[in-house]
Amino acid sequence: MKQVVQNYKSGELALLDVPEPGCGPGGVLVRSAFSLISTGTELMKVSEAGMSMLGKARSRPDQVARVMQSVAANGVPATYRKVMGKLDSYTPLGYSLSGVVEQVGAGVDDVKAGDLVACAGNEHALHAELNWVPKNLYAPVPDGLAPRHAAFGTVGSIAMQGVRQGAPQLGEVALVVGLGLIGQLVAQLLTASGVRVVGADPDPERCRLAAGLGAAACGDPGSAAVAEAVAELTGGHGVDQVYLAAGGGSNQPVELAARLCRDRGRVVDIGKCRLDLPWNAYYEKELDVRFSRSYGPGRYDPEYELEGRDYPIGYVRWTERRNLACFLDLLARGRLDVAPLI
Repeated sequence: MKQVVQNYKSGELALLDVPEPGCGPGGVLVRSAFSLISTGTELMKVSEAGMSMLGKARSRPDQVARVMQSVAANGVPATYRKVMGKLDSYTPLGYSLSGVVEQVGAGVDDVKAGDLVACAGNEHALHAELNWVPKNLYAPVPDGLAPRHAAFGTVGSIAMQGVRQGAPQLGEVALVVGLGLIGQLVAQLLTASGVRVVGADPDPERCRLAAGLGAAACGDPGSAAVAEAVAELTGGHGVDQVYLAAGGGSNQPVELAARLCRDRGRVVDIGKCRLDLPWNAYYEKELDVRFSRSYGPGRYDPEYELEGRDYPIGYVRWTERRNLACFLDLLARGRLDVAPLI
């Protein structure tokens, strides 16, 4: 089968013929209909792959820390061989798709062959013709929802988890900083929740897109337009929540959040922007800074993702699979519109 891969050392992108996965228990084999390119996460990976070794190290300090731990435990030569071997190998890309179930593994009874599902996971929803997807990383697609739109499920779940972390209330006002793919979906989810949204992005086209999809006002974060819109919508008090859906090395998003958030407001980091918090500004307003971890509870837990052990709904209402299903439902009922984002 065909699969898109990347060599992180050279930056090469390739379409390879690779063996088809088998259908193990606790999951389904899915033939891809549409797989979505995440214009933030995946283009960041492509960009990083083209950097020098020093540039790669600067962009991923978390990986550098792991390398230093390996050096301490295993020595320099062994760590060097391990790192270079990993860099000079192909890594699959992708994490959000829709497709048709071809085969059902033992223990799966909620879908059958021929059903359309949306799939998640950077190990299971790849840019490949076939994927094996464990039970908690797929959700049935509601009747009438186009497969190309269902492919947004995982990215939509990331936006949804960020909104849940902000705990918006009816009638509140929110600022969304960064109107890329995630920011556009965050703005739509907030609007659907009865929240008025101000968007901030230096790209005029992104601002026009968000305004056309329901945002009350949008503008360049460096202009006076955003601050004026916030003042008008909030009576000068400031927004109730700020959602940081931006990337890059600028500290402007967190500084803008402090300036435009109300006293004791909430700031939610969804993207991967610089977070040098201006201490005085955040302290004086006693701002609540929260992080949003990917698609929702269950992410990075192998017992949940690989073994199919669900969390009881009475204790964890919105897991990553329930977020996925909820996003698909909102799409099917016309509460969200992803067509203009394609």
